[in-house]
Amino acid sequence: MSIINKISKKPGPLGQFKEFAHGYYTFPKLEGDIASHMFFQGKEILCWSLNDYLGLSNHPEVRKVDSKVAENYGMGYPMGARMMTGNTKYHEQLEEELADFVHKEDSILLNYGFQGMFSAIQALVDRNDVIIYDAESHACIVDGVHLHLGMRFTYRHNDIAHLERQLIRAGKLIENNGGAILVITEGVFGMNGHQGKLKEIVALKEKYNFTLFVDDAHGIGVMGSDGSGTGTYQGIQEGIDLYFGTFAKAFATIGAFIAGKKVAIDFLRYNIRSQIFAKALPLPIVLGVLTRLEIIRKGENLRKHLWDITHRMQKGLRMLGLNIGETNTPVTPVFLSGEPQEAVLIVRDLREEHGVFCSAVAYPVVPKGVIILRLIPTASHTFKDVDKTIRVFGAINKKLALGEYKQPNNIRCLS
Repeated sequence: MSIINKISKKPGPLGQFKEFAHGYYTFPKLEGDIASHMFFQGKEILCWSLNDYLGLSNHPEVRKVDSKVAENYGMGYPMGARMMTGNTKYHEQLEEELADFVHKEDSILLNYGFQGMFSAIQALVDRNDVIIYDAESHACIVDGVHLHLGMRFTYRHNDIAHLERQLIRAGKLIENNGGAILVITEGVFGMNGHQGKLKEIVALKEKYNFTLFVDDAHGIGVMGSDGSGTGTYQGIQEGIDLYFGTFAKAFATIGAFIAGKKVAIDFLRYNIRSQIFAKALPLPIVLGVLTRLEIIRKGENLRKHLWDITHRMQKGLRMLGLNIGETNTPVTPVFLSGEPQEAVLIVRDLREEHGVFCSAVAYPVVPKGVIILRLIPTASHTFKDVDKTIRVFGAINKKLALGEYKQPNNIRCLS
């Protein structure tokens, strides 16, 4: 059997729904300016599915610099990988400013967050090392760990006692082989909104020798009084050895970075294959991030409004009796009980009847019987947006409890 024949018969856990879902439930097309209100299939919708936490996508200074730099340099400059012909003083300036922002010695730019994270993991460890990572880590971490040729263990999500048992286990494995231990977690978990227990993990360094790598994609720009991340928010930024941040969320563009001690960042510069063998970030993105970084540094009012929106939303949902878990970040999951076909009908009802667009997750991404509707508050939203959404979710929850979403309503359901 050829590869093409095989994949045509086994399209994967999500690919099996392609014919039914594509263009509506999956790969939907949002149109208009990136904002709290956009257009979907010709109708205006209230959007809670974008990670544009600070609303920088349409910030006038951001739009101005993006346009001006693209006009001056084009998207091709510089040509080549950083190590060869793709380095500029602006790339180096951005790395210096990012390192200063997150209170580290140095940083390295990455073309993409996903690519950069799994490639960094591959570069940092060899077959004698042991990786220990949170069981609910993002796919970029999981894929990076799978590239590791040595031992790897998970610990139960945010379970520090279990992490400690795994550290003891890993310590025994490396006693005689010269290996080391890399612990990986997230600052903010993007699905459930939990903060990683960074303070407790850093405290374990008093007993165990390990390097801590934190993916703070959802924390950079949002967490901490200065927006420098979850480590700052928890008061232990200095205890994070390698800090990862992305530009794809609060910075509202493309790319990422890793910050840490200079010796570690220099090692990555000369060993991280995804950057050595890839074209450098185009200058419009680099200069655009410099502008965004300056806005974020001065963004106390943006962060305050984001948190005001977040607290109003989460308080209102809880008052309805809805389960939003233990989120203590802007990420706001609404946990409902139901099957995939009910999730399909809920999403359709939200979009068609109420004009509310949010991401929905059901089996096989989460366990059977669970539906997650994930809301991402941003600084672009208003209290009016929040109050409407709370009313809508109250109506949706009542219909779900009455079993109204169990009826197919002439819609082909997932099974």
